[in-house]
Amino acid sequence: MKNDETHRYMSECAAEAARVARGVPAARLSDPTHCPPWDVRALVNHWVLYTSHGLEHRALREQLPEELIARDFTADPDWPAAYAAQLDRAVAAWADPAAWEGEIDLGLAALPAAELAAMIVKEMAVHGWDVAVSTGQTFHLSDGAARLALDVVERHADLYRQYEGFAEPVPVPADAPVFDRALAASGRDPRLAARADR
Repeated sequence: MKNDETHRYMSECAAEAARVARGVPAARLSDPTHCPPWDVRALVNHWVLYTSHGLEHRALREQLPEELIARDFTADPDWPAAYAAQLDRAVAAWADPAAWEGEIDLGLAALPAAELAAMIVKEMAVHGWDVAVSTGQTFHLSDGAARLALDVVERHADLYRQYEGFAEPVPVPADAPVFDRALAASGRDPRLAARADR
């Protein structure tokens, strides 16, 4: 996938993530999720940290400071607006062609910048779906963005499972929507979305 295409899907996912964040009721932050042991607050904090701050820091080749890693973003009543603004900064950082060059050092390993960007877009989409389902919302993606997520999941599923980031795959029909197949391959049950809509 070309870098400009990945960047377009990054922008799309960021806009949808910001929309879902605005729909998270403060009263539900302590609710359980389908991602034990995380409640909604812990899930949101992980999502905000890595898909907005982490996304920008990777583009700039900077480490996340401990202060950000430890922060409860939801303690700010306006966290959805702050998240949306940080997503904008992150997407803008990846608009620089230099951000896509070379590899990014992850400490124990290094990955091509374009691959790491795609992996974070996948995180934005998949955890965005997690947050949406946990708060009675839906997460919408174009087929192209969904295909990016599926491709990343299929390439790196074993690695994610090694670090307990994915559960075992969930069976879905071969003709299931692309994003459903990405969710299922990552160990998520796409049928949860239908239950959340009720």
